[in-house]
Amino acid sequence: MSDDFFRFRGTPTYLTNDAIEAAVSSALALQRPLLVRGEPGTGKTLLAEAIAEALGLELVHWSVKSTTRAQDGLYVYDTVQRLYDSRFGDGDVKDIKRYIKLGPIGRAFAAKKRVVLLIDEVDKADLEFPNDLLHELDRMRFLIHETTEEVVAEERPVVVITSNNEKELPDAFLRRCVFHFIDFPEQELMKRIVAVHHPHLERELVDQAVVTFYRLRELPRLRKRPSTSELIDWIAVLRAAGVGQERFVKELPFLGVLLKKEQDLETFAAAKKSGQWRN
Repeated sequence: MSDDFFRFRGTPTYLTNDAIEAAVSSALALQRPLLVRGEPGTGKTLLAEAIAEALGLELVHWSVKSTTRAQDGLYVYDTVQRLYDSRFGDGDVKDIKRYIKLGPIGRAFAAKKRVVLLIDEVDKADLEFPNDLLHELDRMRFLIHETTEEVVAEERPVVVITSNNEKELPDAFLRRCVFHFIDFPEQELMKRIVAVHHPHLERELVDQAVVTFYRLRELPRLRKRPSTSELIDWIAVLRAAGVGQERFVKELPFLGVLLKKEQDLETFAAAKKSGQWRN
């Protein structure tokens, strides 16, 4: 193996498997964006944070919304502030540079040191958004038209892009990425993840909570299945309230930490009433 090949192994707080490690290592070797898909709560965003920690790099986080444009990632020209200053301010409104604000991609390119750029939930934006990113991500440079200044990346950032699989992404975009789908953890891995966050909790309660968690996820007609982060929060509440195994089995308390929709709580209540659910 080449000395330049960085083998990602996760971090003390982010547990991995061979598939995740191979995908991250491949993206780093090829210097291509890593596209990570998976249902909410599988650790996509945390993976980017773990990569930054493992490499000792700063993380630049761009959270995409339905109204986000690709241009927002490069820079924004604040015409409103310039107009305000021309009427009420005492600054030099002729200096357009004062009103150029770099976006997350712009800051990642302009950074003096290499950074990890996280483009989070890319599938929330419109269909053209991913393609609009391609040119700049390929060239690692862009032009600020108002000043004719070109921003060029001195160090190519590590790019991690997450998707909740809400919509299909363009083939041209996919071709330029290394892809990984994060499967939901199996129970044994989940117990290890819980142990990282709650290292001193009694084993019996953890085992019971994890088993119950997976049973809840398998309930039919559940609209929002609980995620890993919600399981960790649930166990934190159980721990803070001093819930022992006996009370846990009898009451199954604090379910509102896991089930976030009224219909799902009703589904659980109906399962208990019909005898389909027994603690």
